[in-house]
Amino acid sequence: MPERTDRAGRTERTGRTGRTERAVRTDATDASARETDAERRRRRAQFLRELAEARALRDRVQPRRAKAARLRHAMRMRTFRW
Repeated sequence: MPERTDRAGRTERTGRTGRTERAVRTDATDASARETDAERRRRRAQFLRELAEARALRDRVQPRRAKAARLRHAMRMRTFRW
């Protein structure tokens, strides 16, 4: 893929589709990317907590379905070959 860089530090790349992609790499961009990773991990942890809470609520509200799911899971684990 052909790539060009102008004076402002912008990189222009032409892909197989003929479209042009522009990217700007600066120290501020790198710092925000690191911050974004931390934010992403924080949001993911929050999402997983809420998901576990929702599953626990569903299990309390529908005990018969939860019991059947536990039995199916146990059967899968019993027949699984390591």
